[in-house]
Amino acid sequence: MKILIIDDEKSIRLALKDILEDEGHQVFVAEDGKKGIEISFADSFDVIFCDIKMPGIDGIEVLEKLIEEGVDSSIVMISGHGDIETAVECLKKGAYDFIQKPLDLNRILITVKNANEKSSLVKETKTLKKKIAKVSKIQEIVGETPAILQIKQMIERVAPTDARVLVTGENGTGKELVARWLHEKSERVSMPFIEVNCAAIPSELIESELFGHEKGAFTSAIKQHKGKFEQADGGTLFLDEVGDMSLSAQAKVLRVLQENKLTRVGSDKDINVNVRVIAATNKNIPKEIELGNFREDLYHRLSVIVIRVPSLSERKEDIPLLVEYFITQICAENGQPNRKINRDALEELKKHSWTGNIRELRNVVERLLILGGTPITKADVVAYASPMFK
Repeated sequence: MKILIIDDEKSIRLALKDILEDEGHQVFVAEDGKKGIEISFADSFDVIFCDIKMPGIDGIEVLEKLIEEGVDSSIVMISGHGDIETAVECLKKGAYDFIQKPLDLNRILITVKNANEKSSLVKETKTLKKKIAKVSKIQEIVGETPAILQIKQMIERVAPTDARVLVTGENGTGKELVARWLHEKSERVSMPFIEVNCAAIPSELIESELFGHEKGAFTSAIKQHKGKFEQADGGTLFLDEVGDMSLSAQAKVLRVLQENKLTRVGSDKDINVNVRVIAATNKNIPKEIELGNFREDLYHRLSVIVIRVPSLSERKEDIPLLVEYFITQICAENGQPNRKINRDALEELKKHSWTGNIRELRNVVERLLILGGTPITKADVVAYASPMFK
């Protein structure tokens, strides 16, 4: 544990320091309140022992300042002139404990032990909250049709492994969402999730984007650049629209998958990487292999597990659930009360072809919330569901 002692009495500082260091703790000292505050802000401590009576800035002021600034340390107040009222005041202001001088060895060690347990619990809670907040930002996979339930089961089984996954399906079906949940439920969740849209990057730049380049490797390479594989080291790299990748880049990706090492453009030095690759495509890769547009060996490397995401037309029974989910989400984003939609309006939505899949449905729901009535009716759907509405 890291412990800070703030006390103007040198003998108290040194005695307390010796006791705590003998117990294996890392101990720092400050001779007055001002110095104690400076050290507290410059570093983080599990426990801070602070004397109440000090010249200049006294212990109560130090306590108030540290609590006000959100210092996470357990602050233990010590005093040779303690009374019940002083102890109560300290605890009300946020102190973890109050100890009277002369200091009792057993009391100090018990206080440190308890403060350590509290500090560990606080840190664990904060970590958990961050994970919950992070996961909560990812859209749910909404649906109860057999195909969607099967995808959810696949994610639960595959995510904890390092198996490469190829996600297939039409544009707008939610392939990226599947990839993100595979990462979120994996052991790599605390590491980066890096996404590359292979279709959006010009073929002449894809290698630099994936593997990085050295300064001077080409005309516009004014400094060294780490590629997406390096950025994703320890985490997950999502190769979206992998079917649009050039054959040259495919060969280099294959090498990384085989050897777990890459070479930046303009360099001959190998760089080791530890990356889980998830790829997605809306193309028929076996057909692309026949046409000579995709390497068969790369396909087999990427497709250890294949997850096919169905089109919305194949899962129209999920449309009511999706619509309700999007209504709640969009209303919350805009700070508006939740809106209702009539059952016949939902039935009308199920009649559409949804060539744009989930992405198109969300756009339509947002349009209905803006232009439709309260509740949203079948007439609203008829009037506004088509992007070419009159």
